[in-house]
Amino acid sequence: MKKTILSLMLGIFVLTPALHADEGMWMLMFLDKNAKDMQKKGAKLSAKDIYDINNASLKDAIIQFGRGCTGEIISKEGLVLTNHHCGYGQIQAHSTVEHDYLTNGFWAYSKAEELPNPGLTAKFLVRMEDVTARISKELNKNMTESDRKKKIEEVSKTIKEEAIKGTNYTADVATMFDGNEFYLFIYEIYEDVRLVGAPPSSIGKFGADSDNWMWPRQTGDFSLFRIYMSPDGKPAKYSKDNVPFKPKKYLSVSTSGIKENDFVMIMGYPGTTDRFLTSYGVEMALDIKNPSIVKAREAKLGVMRKHMDADAAVRIQYASKYAQTANYWKYFIGQSKGLRNLDVYGKKKDLENSFGTWVNADPARQAEYGTALKDIQEAYSKIGKTEYFRWYFMECIARGPEILSTARQFTSLAAELKKGGDKTNSIIESLKTSLDATFKDYDMSLDQDMLATCMDVFFRNVPMQYQPEAFMDMSFKNSYDFKKIASDVFSKSIFGDQKKIDAFLKNPTADAIEKDPAFELQKIFFDKYFAINTGLQDANDQLARGNRVFVKGIREMEKSKFFAPNANSTMRLTYGSVLNYRPSDGVLYENYTTLKGVMEKEDSTNWEFVVPAKLKELYKNKDFGPYGVNGVMPVNFIANTDITGGNSGSPMLNAKGHLIGCAFDGNWEAMSGDIAFEPDLQRTIGVDIRYVLFIIDKYAGAKNIINELTLVK
Repeated sequence: MKKTILSLMLGIFVLTPALHADEGMWMLMFLDKNAKDMQKKGAKLSAKDIYDINNASLKDAIIQFGRGCTGEIISKEGLVLTNHHCGYGQIQAHSTVEHDYLTNGFWAYSKAEELPNPGLTAKFLVRMEDVTARISKELNKNMTESDRKKKIEEVSKTIKEEAIKGTNYTADVATMFDGNEFYLFIYEIYEDVRLVGAPPSSIGKFGADSDNWMWPRQTGDFSLFRIYMSPDGKPAKYSKDNVPFKPKKYLSVSTSGIKENDFVMIMGYPGTTDRFLTSYGVEMALDIKNPSIVKAREAKLGVMRKHMDADAAVRIQYASKYAQTANYWKYFIGQSKGLRNLDVYGKKKDLENSFGTWVNADPARQAEYGTALKDIQEAYSKIGKTEYFRWYFMECIARGPEILSTARQFTSLAAELKKGGDKTNSIIESLKTSLDATFKDYDMSLDQDMLATCMDVFFRNVPMQYQPEAFMDMSFKNSYDFKKIASDVFSKSIFGDQKKIDAFLKNPTADAIEKDPAFELQKIFFDKYFAINTGLQDANDQLARGNRVFVKGIREMEKSKFFAPNANSTMRLTYGSVLNYRPSDGVLYENYTTLKGVMEKEDSTNWEFVVPAKLKELYKNKDFGPYGVNGVMPVNFIANTDITGGNSGSPMLNAKGHLIGCAFDGNWEAMSGDIAFEPDLQRTIGVDIRYVLFIIDKYAGAKNIINELTLVK
């Protein structure tokens, strides 16, 4: 009997007809088209409850957190919930060996203890508008892709300026459906966002790289921030005089929990999908892009881990960099596996064959769409020749050793010094600010190893004909000893040492910048990159044209289907149900996990699975407060909603729009989802809001935060 009760209350699977995930990251202004389906699945909200430009609606409680995550307002005083990994950079920035908030967590027990975060923003959507007709009338079929792009930028600039004139808003015109539609988005951005709370990494990152993108999970991936505004209610930079933000709308927090087949809705800012990618793009991803990124990142992670394990200060300095690198290292491994297992290439080929048959059945279609796939195929054939260079350049050079990126920052200063311009002082001041942030989290020894490793990886994996000639000469003269080359660069360059740079900036010269070995090295690679890109301009234009025409044709061919545009960091909504899934034959994953799973995974010898003593004590005593269910503490749950990177931190809402969880991941079996949605497998992993409340209340004792929330059953 006890087992039956737990099954009902926690949502253990029951034998019900299978529900399928609905593909779609839907634009809010068109939710009327989804309303009936949403209500059929259990939603109790209207489209206007979600998106209304004249009255407070759910969209007013959702923010783009920083530059790549989502957050939600959960109190009338501007309290923000997002993921631990979204706030990780800020938690790391405030951490020192003496005050290690990454290891120990951070909690503000009063507003006076909340920590400011320069550069962190909270962006609210004010409204959106379809401007397709206005832009399209300025375009014609005889335009080159370059001319088309320039005209779109020109008209978009005018539209944005008109839209925000006399306001403190910002605007963006986003392209949808590969250049077939255009939408204006108006935003209001707040710049004073302070850290309020974060669990220790042993909770917020429990399972770390091993469990990343996996189900089942038991991760408390959340953190708390607060938005502040000026006393007169406007966005403002940090000031001690600022006051907590007063939102138009904030989310009520549900403590009633979830069960199988419950309606779930997610709102947020998904980053990038490529659902219209052709078989040619899938083939290139599998053969070149994904394995190149994985190989380069494995090498970089090895360098960081070696130095982080040896020094606690370096561990803190590089914690955020390591996490960012590791996240998509594993993602691309999973994506390749998913693309192959699910035969995405074959499915894309089938669609393209159907498209070809449809096009050839009508002369008018042949005239409109007949060259689309041919253009795409020819473009990929040309682009593919340089693809190894592109990805090893991006990973090993552009995103590799920081001495190279630091040196590159001095390009504009060298140019200004050469022409004797009057911007020299302002450029220097800007550089000083940037360098302070760089060198706060920098270790020269690590970076020297990184340079040697990245040069070696680049040399071994890029075809000879695309290696920069000067780099080849340098490698030959040094007997391909990249450790020696790196040592020489660091011993002679100023760009790995902030003190040397500061001394140089007192009397800078263009000649000294351009003859610095780190500056020369980065220039060798970047010059080759720009030369290759210039040579690919026609192929890139051909691909853009082919994709645009293909997408237009697919939408015409399948007129009865309501397509969602690819994600592009604009606010979207997805909905579905709490649902288990079968990843393989004979395996069924339940839709929730509990604190018992944390204890089962505990491994004190592995940093990824260390469990804090206090959490073990709370578990042992079943001291879960009002957040547990019959002696069981829920931790994570899954729903068949459609999300991607950028949705991290998004609110998971129930049928009434109450907060039930915070999305933080997708599942391994559906890593191909950014390219091809898989309805039987796609799952969103979220932190059950009851676990969030339990950690805040019982683990941290931060009742001041609990008292600020509106809790509902």
